[in-house]
Amino acid sequence: MANDTLLNIENLSVQYKTRMGWVSAVDNVSMEIKQGEILGLVGESGCGKSTLGKALLRINPPSARISGHLWFLGEDLMARTDEEMRQIRGQHISMIFQDPMTSLNPIQRMGDHLILTHEPEVGKEEARARAAALVDRLGISSTRLNDYPHQLSGGMRQRVMIGLALALNADLIIADEATTSLDVIVEAQFIELLKELRNEFNLTILLITHNIGLVAELSDRVAVMYAGRMAELSDARSVFKETLHPYTRGLLKAVPNIRLDDEEELYMMGGSPPDLVEPPTGCRYHPRCPQAMPVCAAEPSHFLEAGPDHFVNCWLYEDIPAEYADKEPGE
Repeated sequence: MANDTLLNIENLSVQYKTRMGWVSAVDNVSMEIKQGEILGLVGESGCGKSTLGKALLRINPPSARISGHLWFLGEDLMARTDEEMRQIRGQHISMIFQDPMTSLNPIQRMGDHLILTHEPEVGKEEARARAAALVDRLGISSTRLNDYPHQLSGGMRQRVMIGLALALNADLIIADEATTSLDVIVEAQFIELLKELRNEFNLTILLITHNIGLVAELSDRVAVMYAGRMAELSDARSVFKETLHPYTRGLLKAVPNIRLDDEEELYMMGGSPPDLVEPPTGCRYHPRCPQAMPVCAAEPSHFLEAGPDHFVNCWLYEDIPAEYADKEPGE
């Protein structure tokens, strides 16, 4: 593990037990999150992004079955007890959830949320002073500490969620669709705030989103997931300018462009994400892939380095087994 690696995810798999069978929401994912970086995790709804984020905190539902390793600051979180994980949550790894209204206690004032977050040895007056300074830094008047969640706007509630993540100086912040409920103006303010806080506190952020523009604006590196598997991972420039995986290309083409000609149609990726109870054999993207080859339907590809620090999971970038080399698509 590299010296600048904060979290090393190794062969992580998460399955959910349902009436239809086991759903393979995350399948054998491996990647690193580096100290001080913003890593954008993108993909269609249902591809496993939020499941992966929750697995890092081990807060998936009881029906989930988790395997693999989560090496955090040199220790495997998968070997930690539930009690030990409670000490890690908030203090070392924090999460900003998609809808702050459902994450905040509706009968608890904003100040109490932040004050109760501090360690028991921190006195109430000191904790309140810290909370006031923190919300002021987040652009909220300290007088709002006496307000309840319903008295704050969506943007303010989301800033309070950031405050909860910052209150204990967490090593890693997981932002799970943190801007989905915000309008474009508040979202722009949120982006600028994250940039400022990242520079000020050297934050490490896993930014989970389906908003490609947000990832382009904030992320140092980008990871693309499809149907529970990692499709592509590299620095943001390479993913956007030197795209390798056909799925990533499809995602980028599907982003609306305000400079489209009136006659030009919006691109729509064909097909639908697969059923993860019975996923396709081979590459899970092959039923939708315009570049699919016979080997894609038969054998899973491997997540490998196709260029300097540019990883991809696609048969286009590895040697095809001899038995498939001469076959035509459809054979």
